[in-house]
Amino acid sequence: MQVYLVGGAVRDEQLGVPFRERDWCVVGATPDDMLAKGYKQVGKDFPVFLHPSSREEYALARTERKTAPGYHGFAVDFSPDVTIEADLLRRDLTINALAKDADGKLIDPYGGKQDLDRRVLRHVSDAFSEDPVRVLRVAKFAARFSPLGFRIAGETMSLMSAMVDQGEVDALVADRVWKETEEALRKGNARVFFEVLRSCGALERLFPEVDALFGVPQPVKWHPEIDTGLHTMLVLDQAEALSDSLEVRYAALTHDLGKGNTPQKDLPSHPGHETRGCALIRTMSERLPVPKNARDLALIVAEFHTHCHRAFELRDKTLLKVFEKTDAFRRPERFEQFLLASEADARGRTGLENRRYGQADYLRRAYAAAADIDAGAISSEVSGPDIPKAIRKARLAALRQFKQTA
Repeated sequence: MQVYLVGGAVRDEQLGVPFRERDWCVVGATPDDMLAKGYKQVGKDFPVFLHPSSREEYALARTERKTAPGYHGFAVDFSPDVTIEADLLRRDLTINALAKDADGKLIDPYGGKQDLDRRVLRHVSDAFSEDPVRVLRVAKFAARFSPLGFRIAGETMSLMSAMVDQGEVDALVADRVWKETEEALRKGNARVFFEVLRSCGALERLFPEVDALFGVPQPVKWHPEIDTGLHTMLVLDQAEALSDSLEVRYAALTHDLGKGNTPQKDLPSHPGHETRGCALIRTMSERLPVPKNARDLALIVAEFHTHCHRAFELRDKTLLKVFEKTDAFRRPERFEQFLLASEADARGRTGLENRRYGQADYLRRAYAAAADIDAGAISSEVSGPDIPKAIRKARLAALRQFKQTA
């Protein structure tokens, strides 16, 4: 029985970047051997075990053979005679097909170290095309390692495009699509993730609402970058600079979805894109298991981000409407996320990335004025159904006074 450190820990160690988790591969053992040594089995499709003290994962070396479409259609062999080289051969990229033995010797049968040095993401073998999840994983790795200068090998991108053409990505289940997407959004450089998916044709299959934005023009007066898809990618960049919140980043991705189906006669303007965008967000967030908080903020941003941009022009009644519709008085933390996403939208324009967005500060001060009224005192002076009306009247008065002094 030989034990090897494998996967991301070896890769990241070679890159000199920190890693948190270690995965191990066991050669020459059976499930019974592992159980006899006190390991606890947790894998269902193939034997994965938790170490009795460290709780790290130890998987038996295995090979996989494609038997049906999708990523569940595999026959797995985890017999004791499977070698470490055979186990590494089934992995997605050469940079992930690395191992270290008990003496610290690097096991690199497929050129992973060379590809690390050259900053190349390259598939290990043609078996890559048997698992459509790998299209998402390569896009995610491209995003993660883009600051280090990694690029996708031409032959790997061609293989990914072929997988899309053959309908492999259509077999992906929504849970897995969202899991990989959420991770890309959380870790940053998500723009690269979506651009890779678009380059191989997978964006149209998995996120048709986002794909439809590319090639759609906007008025050059307001959007020097013109293309709505490019604008969305720029907004994602800005959202990442402003917030590490998944909700803010998802709202940035979806805030302009309504521009993807603007009637041709209206272009390059997009009247009513806010309402159309909300319908598309609901569709996308039902198709994928998007968390409720992310969906709800995305809907708020899609509907009201243009109000935020026009904050200085809004009447006191319209300001209060925005606060009420966004549920700002009960959810001030979400209102702050709304302001950040709107600021990302304003900055996500070519040449305007560093322009000050005074509208957000203005709305923060207006909200503070409206929220500062003494609702408790009002409730003690007014009874029953008149309380909400009285509170609303007081908030309008506070906003009116704010606007006079702002």
